[in-house]
Amino acid sequence: MSAAKRRRSEDQFLCSICLDVFTDPVSTSCGHNYCKTCITHHWDVNVPYMCPMCKKVFKKRPKLNINTFISEMVADFRREAQQKASSSSSEQQAAKPGEVPCDVCTGTKVKALKSCLVCLTSYCETHLEPHLTAPRLKKHQLFKPVENLEGRMCRQHDKPLELFCKTDQMYICVHCPVLEHRTHEFVPLKEEYERKKAELGKTEAEIQQMIQKRREKIEELKQSVRISKEGADREIAAGVQVFTALKESVGRGLIQLIKEIDEQQETTEQQAEGFITELEQEISELRKRSTEVEQLSHSEDHLHLLQSFSSLKAAAPTKDWTEVRVCPPSYEGTVVSAVAQVEETLSKQMKKLFEAELKRVQQFAVDVTLDPDTA
Repeated sequence: MSAAKRRRSEDQFLCSICLDVFTDPVSTSCGHNYCKTCITHHWDVNVPYMCPMCKKVFKKRPKLNINTFISEMVADFRREAQQKASSSSSEQQAAKPGEVPCDVCTGTKVKALKSCLVCLTSYCETHLEPHLTAPRLKKHQLFKPVENLEGRMCRQHDKPLELFCKTDQMYICVHCPVLEHRTHEFVPLKEEYERKKAELGKTEAEIQQMIQKRREKIEELKQSVRISKEGADREIAAGVQVFTALKESVGRGLIQLIKEIDEQQETTEQQAEGFITELEQEISELRKRSTEVEQLSHSEDHLHLLQSFSSLKAAAPTKDWTEVRVCPPSYEGTVVSAVAQVEETLSKQMKKLFEAELKRVQQFAVDVTLDPDTA
C-alpha cells in the first residue's frame, strides 16, 4: 500500500474534533462520525446542537449510540497500526547512549526524530507521522528531540515557557505576566534567544581573537627560542674557534719548550762526548807507553835499557784536563718564558674577540634603530 493510500485510510478513522483515532465512535443522523466523548462535550458547551462537519442544526439533542461497524473497523485499524509500529521499531536500531528515545515505542526504544512541546512527548519516525498528516497535530510545535520536556513547561500554570522576564532573568509562560510578573519587563523567548545568540556570536569572536593573540604569542616565543638558538650556536662556534686556537698555541708552546731543552741537552752531550773521546785516546796512548816501560824494566840488556830510557822518560804528549769541565745548562725560567709567550698569544686572541663582539653589538644597535620590529 502506498503512503498516500495509507494516510487516506488513517484519515477515515480520525475524529474531526480531537483529530485522533475514534474512541467509542458514534454517528449523527446526518451521517458524520465522532468520538462519543468529543461530540458530547461539544454539545455540552455549544447551543444550538449542530454537526461540526456539515453545520446541520438539530432541534433537540440527538440520542447517540455506538456505531459497532465503525468500532470494529477502528479496532482492526488499531491492531494493524500497532503491528506496523512494532515491525517498524524492530527494523530500526535502538536509541544509543546519549540519544533521546521515543516515548511511544514499547519494548525496544527507537531513537526519537522530533519532540513535541504541546504533547511533551518525543517521537520516532513511525510515531511522528500523525503530527505530519493530521491537520490539528500539524499546529503543534516540533523541534530537535530533547530530554526532560517537563522542564520546558511552567510548573505553576502547566504552559510552555514562551516568554523571558528581563526583570527576574527567568523564563515564564503566557499566564505569568498577568499574575506574578505583571509589572515586569518581558519579551518573547525568540527575541531573547536572538539577543543571546548575538551575544554568543560576539563572545565567539572575542574568544577567536584571544586564540589568535595566543597563537601569535606562541610564534613570538618560538621566534625568541630560534633567535636564542642561533645566538648560542654562533657563540659556541666562536668559542670553539678561540679555544681551538688557544689549544694549538699551547701545543706549539709546549713543542717549542721541549725543542729548546732538547737542543741544549744535545749540545751538552755532544761536548761531553768530544771530551770523552779525546780522553779515551790519551788513555790508550798511556797504556801503550806503560806496556813499553814495563817491558823495558824487565830487560837484562844493559845497553838497550840505557838507550831506550831517554825516549821513554820524556813526557807523553798529553793534555792538561785540570780546568776542563762540562757545565750543565740552566733550564730555570724556560717554562716561565714559554707560559709568558702563551699568555701573550691569549691576550691577543682576547683582544680580537672583544673587538668582534663590540662590532656585533654596534651593528645590533643600528638594526634596532632602523627596524625595531625586525630587531
